[in-house]
Amino acid sequence: MKKEFRVKKSTEIDAIIHNKQSVGNKFFVVYYKENDKPHFRFSLSIGKKYGNAVRRNKIKRQIRAIISSLQIDHTLDLVIVIKKNAQNLSFIDIESHIKNLILKIQEMETKNETQ
Repeated sequence: MKKEFRVKKSTEIDAIIHNKQSVGNKFFVVYYKENDKPHFRFSLSIGKKYGNAVRRNKIKRQIRAIISSLQIDHTLDLVIVIKKNAQNLSFIDIESHIKNLILKIQEMETKNETQ
């Protein structure tokens, strides 16, 4: 994933979270906000309660791979928060949960554009 698709600055991440638009389930929460870039950007957030560094880095790699395979056509900034409950999920489960949340966001954005 190229650097242009990442949200790195903490001020930008705080702005996305404080925008208070989110979708979630018991494993992940995705905060989102419109941006003025020609493409989407995303960031991952995971707490130390999830596990050691190896486990945290593994799920971050998996989610980056899932996001890179998705077709996100909206110009959004995303912050994906990984909850502790996601520890026991397989890659296929992670993929289905992330895809469902991204689809919800895209549906809500298309509804907002038509109104």
